[in-house]
Amino acid sequence: MFFASDNWAGAHRSIVERLLTESSGFAPAYGAGDLDKKVEARFSEIFEREVSVFFVATGTAANSLSLASVQRPGGITFCHAESHVIEDECGAPEFFSGSARLVAVDGEAGKIDPAKLSARIANFPEDALRHGRASAVTITQATEIGTVYSLPEIGEIAAISRKRNLPLHMDGARFANALVALGATPAEMTWKRGVDMLSFGGTKNGCWCAEAIVFFNPDQAKEMPFIRKRAAQLFSKSRFIAAQFDAYFENGLWLDLARHSNSMADRLRAGIGASSAARLAWPTASNEVFAIVSKSAAKTAEERGAKFYEWPIPAAMPELASKSEALIRLVTSFATTEADVDGFLKCLSA
Repeated sequence: MFFASDNWAGAHRSIVERLLTESSGFAPAYGAGDLDKKVEARFSEIFEREVSVFFVATGTAANSLSLASVQRPGGITFCHAESHVIEDECGAPEFFSGSARLVAVDGEAGKIDPAKLSARIANFPEDALRHGRASAVTITQATEIGTVYSLPEIGEIAAISRKRNLPLHMDGARFANALVALGATPAEMTWKRGVDMLSFGGTKNGCWCAEAIVFFNPDQAKEMPFIRKRAAQLFSKSRFIAAQFDAYFENGLWLDLARHSNSMADRLRAGIGASSAARLAWPTASNEVFAIVSKSAAKTAEERGAKFYEWPIPAAMPELASKSEALIRLVTSFATTEADVDGFLKCLSA
């Protein structure tokens, strides 16, 4: 009953086997091998246009280097107030971008409010020397609280960004989960809605260590080889990241894994919604579920082996839980089983 994070799950067998196959023999280093080039071409096929792809090891690297590539002196990046880049990256986006600032924008359901984004951007006119300059906007898909931007919502954020010629970045650590939740194509959820750069995550969805930065306009990626090298993210044996993506994409495995984890979250949502001992904190659509349970029930579940995190009450929802209750986050993965879910629900009702 491991629901603490999809990062806790291992690697899918197909990906492990692909790594074993690649472990013997020799291949050109630093992304120059045939497998690296094959996977880069596969990204272009998936996104239905020529893209530039840069493999990195972590989501933090993908987010930070993406944003660093579009920064200017005095730069400002706008993000949701509870986004991963501002809450959980230990200042890495600021560090790698030369101390560019992150400016928080509020919005319900973990999503940037378009009107508030417009107002925030307006606070930084282009000629305001002392305030800094608007440089980029970043959104998280799926969000940190399990919700998903609709295609029109992405397009609206992109339109606001375009008015000031601000590149739009998408943090896609759970990209596949959001994609299958919407029933969209990768192109529809990104560049066709105005997204310029994507942090494409594989680690949370069955890979071992596979993340990528995707530029939908290769001309915008000219500085990234130098930025990646300077950040120590250019791997000599990059074929081992390519091998993971090769297996990940084969026969739509990546989408199947995301559908499974989302379906396990659906099972959790249904069980909690029908429970008299717990309730859903808010609606979610991806593989994250947030629930209100009594502190005693949470303790019982933990004693019986369930792993999850107690989550801080959002500032906008101070009355979400009583003093005797806890807000908990439950994250499913490709490795979650129906027995795991049912066992956890049984713990709550004990």
